[in-house]
Amino acid sequence: MLQEGQTRELEQACAQASATTAALNRATARWHQEKPAPQGELFDLHLANFELWHLEDQARDLTSGDAAVAATKRAIDEVNQRRNDTAERIDDALLQALAGRNLPAAGAPLHSETPGQILDRLSILSLKLFHTAFEAQREDTDAAHREQNGLRLAALREQQNDLAGCLAALWAAILNGERRFKRYRQMKMYNDPSLNPVLYSAERQQQQISR
Repeated sequence: MLQEGQTRELEQACAQASATTAALNRATARWHQEKPAPQGELFDLHLANFELWHLEDQARDLTSGDAAVAATKRAIDEVNQRRNDTAERIDDALLQALAGRNLPAAGAPLHSETPGQILDRLSILSLKLFHTAFEAQREDTDAAHREQNGLRLAALREQQNDLAGCLAALWAAILNGERRFKRYRQMKMYNDPSLNPVLYSAERQQQQISR
């Protein structure tokens, strides 16, 4: 359970989504220069996406051996689980805060995407913006590459602004009793040895061998 101050920060992150995107963009730039030091659930979520981005790059390194790639893929699974868990905790905290105000309104139309999921998307867009901006300014490539990434950069900025506006509008509608959201669990199966058939089949075979 989050402390009251942390929950207020999450509410503010939704209500002032444009400021949130600016804070995510600043963190993205800073973390490429110094060791990340996240504070609060929002930036814990952003750190998970930050780590995932670079792990995905490493997984595609053609010079890495099979063992290194396998280790990177396992690390991706672990960090992605942490990312999903953090987004769910954000939604849990917001719903708990809203419950004290008899919100979300039971009869309001249901919004399929939760605030935590939108914050996750904004986090990923921040990383896309940073890396696309880098590609748009690379001097060791040709003008066509820079131009193409400049166009992509403009599109990503528009997406980020639009999505921030959608989050702020959704949060305002929730507070006004006009929209609601539910807590949705990701129900990831591949990390659970009791649900992944590869894992539980291997365990069963190992038990038979050891008998």
